[in-house]
Amino acid sequence: MTDETLQHPVIGWREWVGLPELGIGRIKAKVDTGARSSSLHAIDIVEEERDGVTFLQFKVLPAQRKERFVEVAAQLLEYRHVRSSSGKASSRPVILTNVAILGQSWPIELTLANRTSMGFRMLLGREAFRGRMLVDAGKSYYGGKPKRRRPSN
Repeated sequence: MTDETLQHPVIGWREWVGLPELGIGRIKAKVDTGARSSSLHAIDIVEEERDGVTFLQFKVLPAQRKERFVEVAAQLLEYRHVRSSSGKASSRPVILTNVAILGQSWPIELTLANRTSMGFRMLLGREAFRGRMLVDAGKSYYGGKPKRRRPSN
């Protein structure tokens, strides 16, 4: 390891991250060094032109087992052909937004896809953390876990 490598913070194979520009305080992400791009669970995606710029309106369900949607608008960067873990290729919309992890924040590209059948609402691919973070594949939640809210009776 180089001295530069030792200066990078360590994240686990899953982390709670924020997407502040999208109004998402926290979402559980799978950190995947085998995936190049990052992906966010999005549904009801609609394109809208505003002054010659294409925006996407969509809904995000940040919590795995809760039906609480966040309605989001973001500028469309492009459409990209992506191959899923099952080998199926599709064209997905891509947005640019900031991700917040371990007190740091920087812009990443996110493809939007329906990840209902996946275990995580977000996948953080290697391009998102390359040169910024190291991954400990044997640990989780270096940034901590949010406290669970107890249901009120």
